[in-house]
Amino acid sequence: METKITAAIVDDEQGNRENLLRMLGTYCPQIKISAICSSVTEARTVLPEAKPDILFLDIRLGDDTGFSLLESLPDIPFEVIFVTAYDSYAIQAIRFSALDYLLKPIDPEELTHAVDKAVQVVLRKQENKRMQNLLQNKRALDKQKKIALSVADKIEFVEIGSIVRCESESNYTTFYLKSGEKLIVSKTLKEFDDLLTPYNFLRIHQSHLINLEEIKSFIKSDGGYIRMKDGSSISISRQRRNYVMEVLKQL
Repeated sequence: METKITAAIVDDEQGNRENLLRMLGTYCPQIKISAICSSVTEARTVLPEAKPDILFLDIRLGDDTGFSLLESLPDIPFEVIFVTAYDSYAIQAIRFSALDYLLKPIDPEELTHAVDKAVQVVLRKQENKRMQNLLQNKRALDKQKKIALSVADKIEFVEIGSIVRCESESNYTTFYLKSGEKLIVSKTLKEFDDLLTPYNFLRIHQSHLINLEEIKSFIKSDGGYIRMKDGSSISISRQRRNYVMEVLKQL
């Protein structure tokens, strides 16, 4: 699956927003737009929720500026590419540690160069986060350890203890979490069976892997099935029934 990098656009002029959106679609297909904002006020609300990897930020935003937006955000986890018609802002943009600076009208070659540079920075950050997760796992208790799940256009880091169960369909596996959230990963259940079994997970069916700590009850009727704390009911395959029963007796 091709890695998608998410981006947000903040510009107060509709024509400029549409032009940048069109150029990104044409010259930078690896970029997926997660948010488009027309004002600093809107961006303050939308960006923390959208969590883009890259922010294309106009500097003049009505009576406000992109600089004031950045100053007002509690955290800036994204890479900033300033987009402006005024080259007099270049020094100020550099002071804000902008990854790049594009002048309007945007040149396609400059755009692709800026995006390529941003993508490399984002991918390095993702790789560093995966490494931090690995090192953290060495120090954490089993159920506090995290598993990295590649979901659509991002990587989710999920505590193993927060997983209720996993269900497979073809080459995809759905993770059901205590929070009620569902995460779909394009890997087979077999891969996660090998990974999670040491952490008190049990494969009770070709399509089902459960967290033994999340079992509520075992129902003997209808061939036997398990009811989980989240209210779901999971059938036990005939081939695994005896083994599952032995495991449950030891809980």
